[in-house]
Amino acid sequence: MSQESPYQLVLLRHGESEWNKKNLFTGWRDVKLTEQGEREARDGGRAMAAEGLRFDIAYTSLLQRAIKTLWLSLEEMDQMWLPVIKHWRLNERHYGQLQGQNKKEAVEKFGEDQVKIWRRSYAVPPPPVDLESPEYPKADRRYAGLTANDLPRSESLKDVLARVMPYWEATILPQLKSGKRVLIAAHGNSLRALIKHLENIGDDDIAGVDVPTGVPKAYRLDASFKAAETRYLIDEDELARRVGVVKAQAG
Repeated sequence: MSQESPYQLVLLRHGESEWNKKNLFTGWRDVKLTEQGEREARDGGRAMAAEGLRFDIAYTSLLQRAIKTLWLSLEEMDQMWLPVIKHWRLNERHYGQLQGQNKKEAVEKFGEDQVKIWRRSYAVPPPPVDLESPEYPKADRRYAGLTANDLPRSESLKDVLARVMPYWEATILPQLKSGKRVLIAAHGNSLRALIKHLENIGDDDIAGVDVPTGVPKAYRLDASFKAAETRYLIDEDELARRVGVVKAQAG
């Protein structure tokens, strides 16, 4: 990865969470990292340190699995002093009525084809939760300032992209344009949304893109702030293994 580009961006999915380990749809539920997830976060930080990467600002979601991943990776890089901005627009996709369900049990209940459409299609969200459901985040004080239009009841990847892009364009992109080196620690789907944008991936092709836990994806951006060069900071065999773990979750 070139160290000369003024447009340096790294995306980092959180390490394995307790619900990743249990194979549950997590979404906006605020679950902890497992011990393995903490190791993955530290490994990600060490991989970035080994590349000689330095950052000026970091962004993450309001969910602790991403926040702690960022903390642990920054600690490994000796960059815990960095300014860190947290925002709900970087949260994971809301999985609607699937949230909290076991992925393989959902396949047994609804059928593999239907669950695949809900999980991987670009524009079809799972069934929404109702307004009184505990999965609707209106009672969570971290979202107290959001309007009903902002609070999701279910989301497709298209919906996630629609909420991530205004934050990217208004907040993160100006930092990159000023030459700041940016690290984003977030979630499988909020990062897939950014990857779709940065790499000009089509609506159908994005279904085949999986983001492994705890592995930094480093970008050199061109003058239009799209990907000129990108790679995961891990050897190919381990990358394939981790991507395979993600692909196998729905059985």
